[in-house]
Amino acid sequence: MTNPRATLVWRLLLAAATIFAVTMALLPHPPNVAEVGDKYQHMAAFGTLTILYALAFPAAPLLKIGERLSFLGALIEVFQSIPSLHRDCDVMDWIADTFIIAVVLAIIALGRRRRDVAP
Repeated sequence: MTNPRATLVWRLLLAAATIFAVTMALLPHPPNVAEVGDKYQHMAAFGTLTILYALAFPAAPLLKIGERLSFLGALIEVFQSIPSLHRDCDVMDWIADTFIIAVVLAIIALGRRRRDVAP
């Protein structure tokens, strides 16, 4: 049984993290928040969003979470192709997003399976 107050907190954190990630992705000149490669930043953002989504919506099917977050990653890349944003659309960014989403969801599925089997 899930705690409604905890679920609300996770949903608020998910909303805040999503707004932050999308804003950073669409800013013409985002601040350089970490000295790591672009793909690692994508993977950190979408890994975090995946964890928060699974906590915010514990009854949601994991495949649906993956589908929606992967679509968000693709949509960000489409918007980054708008010339006035001065950003680059890169399909490899979307692949990195989708890869980490799948990895995190597989770990969550394994954890749920172990939790359900535990005595």
